[in-house]
Amino acid sequence: MKSPYITVAVKAARRAAQELTRAATSLDTLEVENKSANDFVTNADRAAEAAIVDVIKQAYPKHAILTEEAGRMGPAKSDYLWIIDPLDGTLNFMHGIPQYAISIALVYRGEVVAGVIYDVAKNELFTAAKGEGAFLDNRRIRVSDRKDMNRAIIGTGFPFRQTDDFKGYMMSFMRVAERTAGIRRPGSAALDLAWVAAGRYDGFWESGLSQWDIAAGGLMVLEAGGLITDLEGGEDWLEKGRVCAGTPRIFAQLLPLVGKVPTPGSEAKKA
Repeated sequence: MKSPYITVAVKAARRAAQELTRAATSLDTLEVENKSANDFVTNADRAAEAAIVDVIKQAYPKHAILTEEAGRMGPAKSDYLWIIDPLDGTLNFMHGIPQYAISIALVYRGEVVAGVIYDVAKNELFTAAKGEGAFLDNRRIRVSDRKDMNRAIIGTGFPFRQTDDFKGYMMSFMRVAERTAGIRRPGSAALDLAWVAAGRYDGFWESGLSQWDIAAGGLMVLEAGGLITDLEGGEDWLEKGRVCAGTPRIFAQLLPLVGKVPTPGSEAKKA
């Protein structure tokens, strides 16, 4: 039985997709603002966000909502919090690159219980509800069964803010590149995590993310049989915005390469 939260989130995502599809046909008239260096927002982001908020408010007026553009709204003490990214991959969208998504998640008392990621350009709908599995267009998905890092494809996101740790990231990048079949950076963390859940990627890591980038995708990875932690190997990935995810075997090999955890060699010595 499909969660009623998923039903509402899918309705909201499809409503927002109409706004994005309309805007995508006339990118030359797109209104773009700089939120900060290399961080943009468009009128399409705002229209899509308004469409999502409208659907959720109608269905659950007593739930709180956190959006990328408008911030938090609704009851301050609600146990339910919807976390919304109306357009993850804004820069791709602005350039006509078909790699962007709508991400909607529901958190209940601090735990993500439902998530929807809609790849508008490819018309792929990823959904997950806690304890009910992860799905792509109503077909159950699982993480890959890849075991060897030298055959794995790993997703990531490049630093882009002036305050980001470029040097630290490049060291991680080099360690992963030396041990894997390839690294990909398409530009949407929500879709990156959905692709881990669907077995397209074997792992993923990135820092500097926000809750709306990863809430829905993180749940999908877990419900598809994968693992996700913060870069210290802890459970605070949603709050910290520094994530490592993957199929269990690949995750165990990826985290020591990108995270602040002991290396496999030092662990072996302790054992």
